[in-house]
Amino acid sequence: MDRQTRLIERIRAVAPELSTDVLEFRRPDLVFMDVEKDVLVALLTRLRNEGGFTHLVLLTAVDWIEDKVFQLTYLIHNPEEGVDLGARVKLDRDLPVMRSLHHLWPTAATYQRELKEMFGIDFPGSPRLDRPLILEGWEGPPPYRRDFDTLRYAEETYFPRPGRSTIDPEAHMRERRYPDNGGGNDQA
Repeated sequence: MDRQTRLIERIRAVAPELSTDVLEFRRPDLVFMDVEKDVLVALLTRLRNEGGFTHLVLLTAVDWIEDKVFQLTYLIHNPEEGVDLGARVKLDRDLPVMRSLHHLWPTAATYQRELKEMFGIDFPGSPRLDRPLILEGWEGPPPYRRDFDTLRYAEETYFPRPGRSTIDPEAHMRERRYPDNGGGNDQA
C-alpha cells in the first residue's frame, strides 16, 4: 500500500464523516483539507490522539481580503508514517476568533500569539495572548493585514531624514566598474 492510500485510510479510520473529496494531495506524503470552524478542534484532537499526528509543524494565516476571510492552516505531522496533513479553516475577517489548541500542542500558544499580534486573530484562553511577542511597543493596526498601509504608517510615525538620495543601480555599478571612463564601457 502506497503512502497516499495509507494516509487516506488513516484519515478515514479517525474521521469517517469526512469525504475523501475534500482531500487535496500536494505530494503522496502531504494532503490538505478544508474544515469547518466548528469541527476543527475535535477533528485535530482525534487526528492527534487516534491518528498518530502528534506534532504541530506550524500554524499560519492568509488574509483573503477580497473574500473578507482569514484562512488558518494547521500543519500536523505523523512521524510513524512520515506524512503531513494541513487543515484549513476560514474565519470571518470582521470578527476573527478561533478556539485555542494550546491544550493539544503547547507550541500552538506561540503561533497564536503571533497571529493575534500580526493579524488581529483572537484565540480566547491561549496563554499570554495579549503580551507582545514581536512588536513590543506597537501602537498601530495589525501589520500583516492586507489593508495595512505601510507607507502611510511610516510617513505618520517616522520623521523624514535629510540627505537621503536615490541612486540608479545600473549607473552606480557602471561607475564603480569603469571609473576611469566616466562610467562608460572600456571596450574599443
